[in-house]
Amino acid sequence: MILRLPSRVLHFPRRPLLMGIVNVNDDSFSGDGTLDADEALAQAGAHAAAGADIVDLGAESARTNRAAIPVEEECARLRKVLARWNEVTSSAGPRDEEQVWPPVLSVNTWRSEVVAAALGLGAELINDMSGLPDGSNARLVAEHGAALLVMHTAGPPKVERVEQQWDDIMGELERFFGDKLGLAQSEGLSPDQLVIDPGIDFAKQREDNLRLVRELDQLQQFERPVLLPISRKTVIGEVLGIEDPVARDAGTIGLLAAGMGRGAEIFRVHNVDAAWQAMKVLTAVGRRG
Repeated sequence: MILRLPSRVLHFPRRPLLMGIVNVNDDSFSGDGTLDADEALAQAGAHAAAGADIVDLGAESARTNRAAIPVEEECARLRKVLARWNEVTSSAGPRDEEQVWPPVLSVNTWRSEVVAAALGLGAELINDMSGLPDGSNARLVAEHGAALLVMHTAGPPKVERVEQQWDDIMGELERFFGDKLGLAQSEGLSPDQLVIDPGIDFAKQREDNLRLVRELDQLQQFERPVLLPISRKTVIGEVLGIEDPVARDAGTIGLLAAGMGRGAEIFRVHNVDAAWQAMKVLTAVGRRG
């Protein structure tokens, strides 16, 4: 299995990839966002130095208790960082021989105008949190030869769905990804340009989230890399009784270990250093000879 990017190809199976989160906004749920380009670039550089294989920039919080910001504002926030992206790796190198270097540049967005702007500024991967309601974003990504991450959700971003119920979350995920991967391919993307994300906490209840991790290996049928967005999630707080997202890093490592045992290839995290150390040990334990 491969993941094809504009100018390089990632091969699987391999050690899982870590995606470090950089929030170029002032309302991140974990309180780590910034509107200062210098600070955002410093965070990206710190993630890269800590072992991130992918750095995921997002200029708009996914929080549903905040209105969507204007498209022009989202583009402006991203542009300030993307225009200086080469600074991230100019004074550093990979943490070990297995790290993807330079880290893949990912942009977390959903509106086509922002997708087009991000691709024009060098994004290699579009992390689309909209659930791909139509083919427009897939078409744009195909035109630029980039990769697309398709996340499961129940409708447009920025809309609260705390009461969403599923009779069979795994059946829903199988139906959803079957439909959406077909849609993406109809717009010109090849299968090897696609990543799937079951969307922990998005339109899901505690038991849905736990079950999708428990039965994650069912998604291997799509033969695409599976990203598990584990970092500081609400479900961790529910299990541990921890309200502060920043205090959920140990629980995040628990989900990392569970995901690695069930076939996830990419993990999206805030604390890259802790995730890298855990992954390194788990990988070493899993090797024979």
